[in-house]
Amino acid sequence: MAGPAAKGRAASVLLGGITLACVAGVPAGAALGQLWGWRAAFWAVAVVSAPAVVAVARSVPATPPGAAVPDARRELRALRRPRLLVTLLLGALVNGATFCTFTYLAPVVTDVAGYGRQWVPVLLALFGLGPFAGVSIGGRMADSRPMWLLLPGGLALPAGWILFGVAAGDAAAVFVLVFVQGTLSFAVGSTLITRALYAAADAPSLGGSFATAALNVGATAGPLLGGAAIDAGLGYRGPLWVSALLVALAFAVAGPVLSAPAVKRAGETGAET
Repeated sequence: MAGPAAKGRAASVLLGGITLACVAGVPAGAALGQLWGWRAAFWAVAVVSAPAVVAVARSVPATPPGAAVPDARRELRALRRPRLLVTLLLGALVNGATFCTFTYLAPVVTDVAGYGRQWVPVLLALFGLGPFAGVSIGGRMADSRPMWLLLPGGLALPAGWILFGVAAGDAAAVFVLVFVQGTLSFAVGSTLITRALYAAADAPSLGGSFATAALNVGATAGPLLGGAAIDAGLGYRGPLWVSALLVALAFAVAGPVLSAPAVKRAGETGAET
């Protein structure tokens, strides 16, 4: 719908909606759970989802203007490119690191940082503001200057998770790092997804599906690994160490891929230069 030259900006708008939901929905769900029990959050989701279904049905076109008829076999062949697969793996690892810590953020801020339970919705909202800032930054840079964000962001992310693990007992440091790591994670993650969309330009239907699947794989695997770290006796700092390891592994393995020449931009076939 956005056209071939604006994949990054379009992805940032889409992910921006998700992050705004984190700002409002996750803290609201936590507050409802504290007030009326965990079932209240599920009832609230049902109420909010009903008008969303109507809005999607009325506003999202079944086929974008000028779109070609999808060819699943051709698109699947395009999705076998090693560079694209590595980029999707990177997105999964970065998102896994993000949700590894985010899933256990409540016990981190209460049991480690010493905040009261009433602060949990506030910290969750602060985390949501960070990703909104991150996807806004990523959307401005992903289409034209992705490496300006990926290289420094790739170095800063694991350092930030390590610092978070070390300083998790300091309430003031946690307050800052929740926002900073949320911003960095989604700035880097959204830019990686945009690179995947450019690399899969000749797979316009399945490329976006695979990118979304990569994010969801990370969002599932990260909390599982974080829980395993807690069970292994690392305590609630364990997910922070796992997050650092996941991001460090991602960029150590994929450094050569990220520094390779970028994908052709608008009006081109999507072949790599």
